[in-house]
Amino acid sequence: MKIAKIALGLALTAATLAPIAALADVPGRHPGYLRALSDLRAARWDLEHRAGDRVVNREEDLALAEIDRAIAEAQRAAIEDGKNRRARPPEDARMTHGGRLHHAVESLRAARGDVAREEDNPQARGLRNRIVEHIDAALRHTERAIREVELRR
Repeated sequence: MKIAKIALGLALTAATLAPIAALADVPGRHPGYLRALSDLRAARWDLEHRAGDRVVNREEDLALAEIDRAIAEAQRAAIEDGKNRRARPPEDARMTHGGRLHHAVESLRAARGDVAREEDNPQARGLRNRIVEHIDAALRHTERAIREVELRR
């Protein structure tokens, strides 16, 4: 009987704490940083694993450098917001058309949408703005790479 009461008490405690544990990876006010990191990593992978010619590779290299800067800033923002920067939520973008360059653009747009939200913390606005600037630059370079590919067809 005593063991049953202890087991019941543990079960109730676990049930009570489960919703709180689910929020453990989302402290702070800006949960979009982790989702943005997943999308940035996906865009980076798409650009790194695509064969192309020298002109396209130049634009891809520039986009990769901007993505790396955005990732570094987003990791800093996630840490400052009390998040686990190693968490890997699923990416937002899905490959709907085109190849890896198009998917990289979709991933970058999703990352931008995750980051470019209202920021209540005035000290974090500069960091958020730098992330958005790097994502925008990566988008420009990736879109140029797409245009270069289309011109060669």
